[in-house]
Amino acid sequence: MPGPPALVALTRWQRLTHAVGDLVRRSPARASVLVFVAAAVVFSVLLKLPIASASGQALPWKDAVFTAVSAITVTGLTTVDTATAWSPFGLITILVAIQVGGLGIVTLALLLSRAVTRQLGLGSKVFAQQNIGSPELGEVRSLLRTVVMTTLTIQGVLLLILTPAFVVEEGWGRGLWHGLFYSVSAFNNAGFVVHEGGLAVFDGNLWILVPIMVGVFVGSFGFPVFLTLINARWNRSRWTLHTKLTLFTTTLLLLVGAIAWTAFEWSNTATIGDMSPAEKIFHGLFASTMMRSGGFAITDTAASTSTTLLASDALMFVGGGSASTAGGIKVTTLAVLFLAIVAEARGTKDLTAGARTIPAGLLRVAISVAFLGATLVLGATALITLVSDAPLDRILFEVISAFATCGLSVGLSAELDGFGAGVLSVLMLAGRIGPIGLAAALAVRQRRVLYTMPSERPIVG
Repeated sequence: MPGPPALVALTRWQRLTHAVGDLVRRSPARASVLVFVAAAVVFSVLLKLPIASASGQALPWKDAVFTAVSAITVTGLTTVDTATAWSPFGLITILVAIQVGGLGIVTLALLLSRAVTRQLGLGSKVFAQQNIGSPELGEVRSLLRTVVMTTLTIQGVLLLILTPAFVVEEGWGRGLWHGLFYSVSAFNNAGFVVHEGGLAVFDGNLWILVPIMVGVFVGSFGFPVFLTLINARWNRSRWTLHTKLTLFTTTLLLLVGAIAWTAFEWSNTATIGDMSPAEKIFHGLFASTMMRSGGFAITDTAASTSTTLLASDALMFVGGGSASTAGGIKVTTLAVLFLAIVAEARGTKDLTAGARTIPAGLLRVAISVAFLGATLVLGATALITLVSDAPLDRILFEVISAFATCGLSVGLSAELDGFGAGVLSVLMLAGRIGPIGLAAALAVRQRRVLYTMPSERPIVG
């Protein structure tokens, strides 16, 4: 006979926590994917509630699910106007989803492991060491604390800088709220805005736009870079190769993107054509920063030239740093691929950078990430073309923005039906988890082959 209801509930809870704990120990990657999906479901339900809607009537499931997924993946694409569609409860829900999603797949897996099993198993520690950069397995617990504290500290600094600027514009109540919202949205590269017309209403207000730019730029570095800078400060000799590659490639792409965007839009009167040279340069720098996965815009992205959209596609596809709030294939992936091309052109056997040799296996990972990312983009683009008559350049831009969790939009997300919105939602989840993380989570088991086949060299190229 079944026991008392309380005892039955306790037994079921123990079974559930045991099952979850076992999954976390065996496959942290798969557990973290499930955490993301579960979080998306929870926030979808919350946003579906009538209290979350500004009108008091529940919004359609398509809008609730799409917004929840966009927030938990820190993307910023929307099917409705965030500023007018959601109530204060809805906006707070979105803000919490952004903060949860910004912690990332690795941190969520470790938090889940710690909460359920009361300890971090060896698998979780190795998972953290490989993805965040912990120097020692025993330091993962302090590493987790550092990740959370770094996030809150940087957001706190942004809050202190942004709040006075918003207070001057809007008063204390709205100023405090908007300072908090944009500090979280900027650092997490989320791109959500709570003003009608977006940040374009603050065009020319450097006290607001510059801190948001800096927040997005710093947020795209990734936690491994933060940990190196915390431990080594500005002693470059102690910087890891990952940190050097991330900072160099990110800065280079920022400058290249700013020059390209400004040049392509220089005479476009629909964006910056009528502005002064200084204003054009600032807009180019702002736009290039947001291509790191920031998603904020102060000009109409849909009014950009086709050449600008194509250049933006390339930069968004690359994204930001590994284990960061940014998406894309990551700047270190691009750097490794470029180094491989240079090594091949020079006829050298090893990949080297910063007086270090890069393991040959890492090139295989970089190629896999780039190929899987391109495959996801190609497949999603093909599916969207089945339900949308929009030009291919607009569809491709929206798809890459979803995959790279960037959030820049040409307005296509709001035009899509439920199927199209579902495709972008799945793509945002896949992009936030990352191609390799997704593949690791889907893998049934790891194979160890104890033999090697005879080698033979096919003709390539």
